[in-house]
Amino acid sequence: MTPFPRTFSHIGLSVPDLEAAVKFYSEVLGFYVIMPPTEIEEDESDIGVMCTDVFGPGWKKIRIAHLATADRIGFELFEFDGNAQPENNLDYRRHGTFHFAIQDPDVEGLLERILAAGGKQRMPVREYFPGEKPYRMVYVEDPFGIVFELYSHSYELTYSAGAYS
Repeated sequence: MTPFPRTFSHIGLSVPDLEAAVKFYSEVLGFYVIMPPTEIEEDESDIGVMCTDVFGPGWKKIRIAHLATADRIGFELFEFDGNAQPENNLDYRRHGTFHFAIQDPDVEGLLERILAAGGKQRMPVREYFPGEKPYRMVYVEDPFGIVFELYSHSYELTYSAGAYS
């Protein structure tokens, strides 16, 4: 059987302040709040057992919220007791999740809103195929140090021209 491309469901992010993260992602990026901040305890409830399956015993409690993008991709935000800021927000040599990307035709306008909300710009806005196509991108950080990328156009349009020249 030939595999077919699956759809992307959601991404989970660990944040130090759940309310502040829900506010940032809903008010700055416009994500829909599907489930407001909720506390989950380590117990024998279905969700408690499910979390123990994932985290192992001893996690005690977490706070969680669910958001969604306009194209129905989920953003699951977690606040764990004892969370810690990593030494390097972009440890690109470490295996694992590197970044995610958000698409907005007004990259510069969204960048300004991110900066005004306490985020950071990691590089200048750059163009793919300057003079040929209006594709732009920039790496940013949310106010909690989570690195992500802004794209002006869809992923498949940006890379459909093939290899970099």
